[in-house]
Amino acid sequence: MYRFGNQIDMAFFICTAARLLLDAKAEIDQCRDQPISNYETRSTGYDTALIGKWHLGLEAPDRPQDVGFDFFHGFLGDMMDDYYDHLRFGQNYMRRMEEEIEPIGHATDLFTDWTLEYFKTRAEKDNPFFLFLAYNAPHTPIQPPQEWLDKVLTREDGIDKKRAALVALIEHLDDGVGRVIQGLKDRGLWEDTVVIFTSDNGGQGNVGARNLPLSGAKQDMWEGGIRVGTAVTWPGVIDPASRQTDHISLTMDIYPTLAEIAGLPVDQDIDGRSFLPVLKGEPFEEEPRTLFWVRLEGNMKYGGIPYHAVRRGDWKLLRNHPFESYQLFNLSNDPSEQNPIPREKASKVYGELFNALMTHINQAGRHPWQRKNP
Repeated sequence: MYRFGNQIDMAFFICTAARLLLDAKAEIDQCRDQPISNYETRSTGYDTALIGKWHLGLEAPDRPQDVGFDFFHGFLGDMMDDYYDHLRFGQNYMRRMEEEIEPIGHATDLFTDWTLEYFKTRAEKDNPFFLFLAYNAPHTPIQPPQEWLDKVLTREDGIDKKRAALVALIEHLDDGVGRVIQGLKDRGLWEDTVVIFTSDNGGQGNVGARNLPLSGAKQDMWEGGIRVGTAVTWPGVIDPASRQTDHISLTMDIYPTLAEIAGLPVDQDIDGRSFLPVLKGEPFEEEPRTLFWVRLEGNMKYGGIPYHAVRRGDWKLLRNHPFESYQLFNLSNDPSEQNPIPREKASKVYGELFNALMTHINQAGRHPWQRKNP
C-alpha cells in the first residue's frame, strides 16, 4: 500500500479501545451517549460491512449487526487460541450474521476470501459501501502457515525462531492485503475506493517484534507502544509521490476524515479531527490540541490502577506503570525517549501537561468504564 498512497503516524494504544474509536465520537474514557457512526453512514445510502475480528461484544445488543453494520462475517471474540480451529476457551465465536459457522482454514485466509466474496456482490450494486476488514493477525498465537514460515527460515539464515514465526505471520497477512487490493482492481472498484491500513498498537516484544528506534512495545505508553504507521490510498486524489508526512493523528480521527470524504455532516461535539487536507497535500494548519492515552489493567501487576500519557506538540509526559513517577520528554529532540527531562528544567511545561492530564482524568471519572446492569 505504501507504493500507492500516503503514510502518516497514527497513535493509539490497544485492541478493543482502538476498534471502538473507529466508530465512536469521543475519546474512550470520555464517551457520551452518541450514535455509532455506522448508523449515520448507513443512513446516507452506504452499505456497511464488517469482516473479521469484532471484539466489542459477544451478544445482542453489541454485535456488529446491532450497531449499524448491514453485514457481518467474522469473529466476535478477542483472540483465537488457534488460527485454524478459531476457538476461544473452547467456544466458537465465528459468525455469518447470526449464524454460527465452522469454516476450514487459517483465519487470515478466511477473512481475505470473505472480503473478495463481498467485493463480488458490490460490483453488482450502484450505491457506495464502507467495509471494516479486521484481521486477527499478527495477534498471538503466533501461528503462520508452515509454508510461510519455511520461506522466512530459508531466506533469513540464522534468524531467531520466535521472530521468524512473527515475520511469517505478518508476511502472510501482507499477502492477504495484496489480494484484497487486487480484488478491488479486478472488480473495477479500486479507482473509486479509499483504503486505510493501520494497527491498534505497537508490536508485542515478547513474541519477536522490534519497534526500534522507538522505545517500548504493546501495552506501553512509550512511543513503541502507541505509535503505528498508517497507509492511505485514494487513486487520483492522493499523490503517491508524497509518500510520507509527519502529521500525527489518533485513531478517532479516521471517522471524521471518512465522513468528510463521503459528504456526511459531522457533529461538532466530537474529539476526532479530519486529516483529509493532509491526504490531499493541501495547506493545513491544525489548531493545537492535547492528546491523551489511558490504560486500565485489572490484574495484580497494576492493582486496577490506570496509567497515562499526555502529549502537546513535541512535549510528552508519561507514566508507564501506576507505581512509577511521571517522566517528561521532548519527542523532537528525543524520539526514542531515552533522556527524561528533569522537572526543574521544564517546570512550566511539566505543570501544564500534568494539570491537563488531571483535568482529563477527573472528567473521565464521570463516565463509567462499564455499563450498569439494568
